[in-house]
Amino acid sequence: MNPDITAFNKDRETQEERAICDALAEIICDQLPEAENKIWHRNPVWFLDGNPIVGYSKLKAGIRLMFWSGASFDEDGLSPGTGKFKDASVIFTHPDQIEMDAVKRWIAKSKTIQWDYKNVVKRKGKLVRLT
Repeated sequence: MNPDITAFNKDRETQEERAICDALAEIICDQLPEAENKIWHRNPVWFLDGNPIVGYSKLKAGIRLMFWSGASFDEDGLSPGTGKFKDASVIFTHPDQIEMDAVKRWIAKSKTIQWDYKNVVKRKGKLVRLT
């Protein structure tokens, strides 16, 4: 895992936030070993072929796990974003809320269901489905 992500996780305010971030990083790295991971827009993000797939961030409400193409996963546990993109997310306030089987299922779907965010600027905001 990228050392910047480890530093991000250690910099969280509470023990619960650090535990959530550590658990998410571990499961994402385990399920996406081929993915590049780095801090992108100040948050940990994993990429497949330069396309952002999954990441997490600190919000006032908790730690948000976001899948860039998650609105296409057809999963009740993920809430679609409010904009024109295909993102969906879930917010955790305690590590016990993380359902590992669900997160693994979402990560598996993130490999097969992707929208082309890498080229969205080149396409002037138009998203194209990759897989």
